Amino acid sequence: MTDAVVNAEEDAPVAKKSKLPMIIGVVLALVGGGGGFFAAQSGLLPFGQSASSEEMHAAEVAPEGVDSGETAEDLANLAFIDMEPIVITLRKASGLKHLRFRAQLEVDIANQAAVEKVLPRVVDVLNSYLRALELEDLTDPMALPKLRAQMLRRINIATGQGRVRDLLIMDFVLN
Repeated sequence: MTDAVVNAEEDAPVAKKSKLPMIIGVVLALVGGGGGFFAAQSGLLPFGQSASSEEMHAAEVAPEGVDSGETAEDLANLAFIDMEPIVITLRKASGLKHLRFRAQLEVDIANQAAVEKVLPRVVDVLNSYLRALELEDLTDPMALPKLRAQMLRRINIATGQGRVRDLLIMDFVLN
């Protein structure tokens, strides 16, 4: 080759490769991955859901969306501790309102004596909590589940973690 031909090849501009195919590939990979994840999680694909044989048997016994509940043995080991009603006076600009609260504590029979022993502490904790509430906190439509969760948390702190299974609200009257 001559020097003129070699110089002409070296001086020729190198064509830039387009990044468009790479961008399209990345976008399609993300969309495909997201679609596959959605299909596996929503049950459209047979894999992605690992149900044990016990869960499958429970699903056969109870219709979907219905809790199979506790066994008869679990229910036989439960005890319910009545609490004295608590009446709280709430101040409002237009006057006074009263809250009447009565509940039961659901406990295991093994923990019943220990919880009954500290029941005055539980009443004190609930009384203090309910007195700190504002009237607006009680008139919210979703107030009762929130208050119940907060009270159960405080009861578990007062009695010892795991002794009280649930707080059953018998009366929650605002007049």
